[in-house]
Amino acid sequence: MSFNTFGRLFRFTTWGESHGPALGAVVDGCPPGIALSEQDIQPWLDKRRPGTSRFTTQRREPDQVRILSGVFEGRTTGTPISLMIENVDQRSKDYGNVALAYRPGHADYAYDAKYGFRDYRGGGRSSARETAARVAAGAVARAVIPQVRIRAWVESIAGDRIDYEAFDDAQIDANPFFCPDRAAAQRWEAIVDGARKSGSSVGAVVACEATGVPAGWGAPLYAKLDSELASACMSINAVKGFEIGDGFAAAALTGEQNADPMRAGNGGPRFLANHAGGIAGGIATGQPVTMRVAFKPTSSILTPVDTITRTGEETQIATKGRHDPCVGIRGVPVVEAMVAWVLADQALLHRGQCG
Repeated sequence: MSFNTFGRLFRFTTWGESHGPALGAVVDGCPPGIALSEQDIQPWLDKRRPGTSRFTTQRREPDQVRILSGVFEGRTTGTPISLMIENVDQRSKDYGNVALAYRPGHADYAYDAKYGFRDYRGGGRSSARETAARVAAGAVARAVIPQVRIRAWVESIAGDRIDYEAFDDAQIDANPFFCPDRAAAQRWEAIVDGARKSGSSVGAVVACEATGVPAGWGAPLYAKLDSELASACMSINAVKGFEIGDGFAAAALTGEQNADPMRAGNGGPRFLANHAGGIAGGIATGQPVTMRVAFKPTSSILTPVDTITRTGEETQIATKGRHDPCVGIRGVPVVEAMVAWVLADQALLHRGQCG
């Protein structure tokens, strides 16, 4: 059985393949009467769009979204919202060798083992191209929770980390790396260029913060806000790690170091720290919800790598085509979209139970 739907009360289902005629999403459970147009969705897709710099894949896709249903006279109707994005720049001929042999690190063998058949053109459903549909759906989620601000940025590339003392929010959209540290962005140019020119790739860590999340969203045990966020982000292509708050670093702290002390504030507690990342017991505390997402290096590389063919013969493979030398860069709007979706879903679940 395959699972292509995410969410509980508020759900989206993505469809389409990397080299098919189109891809998209069907959004179900959206409240009626919310203002929504293609112009509300397009800016987020433009952030993820390929070919915007030499540091991303050179596949030229305009990623123009069309709303096919669920919106009338500029407002959601409460019925399923169908979103479509056409593929216009496929080059399936680049994947002839992938049809015969598996790319190590990619999902080629895993898909073949599961289905006995796979779409080798760009990886089909396993391609990061699928995330365009998530970003479109995430724009709908943002419209459901306009009081929440979600902001993600690249924190490190190939292990080279930003200096948080130099953090400048205005810089995030001012460079091709979504980097808040001007000096780090300049260093990353050489790192990513080097990987691209050598036919290799590098990984990245994306950090994300959601502010305006009220205390109370989430649920104990099996629908914890942090576990839902982890599930959402771990479902993104190429993601191999996820942390909330201090994450793994919390394991090196003592109880008193890891505590988030509280003092009296106006209308609620005033927190003196946020090691927990804005979530306690699976429920939001009202603090910023913070997380980090690790993206592996792109598996499709020009450097020859040992592999086997579909018939079990040993060989090497070098992947042709147009690929991101650092897929984590364009992961920024995808992380934002999935975080927006979880928060919108939890907002509706909270309203359903608690009024």
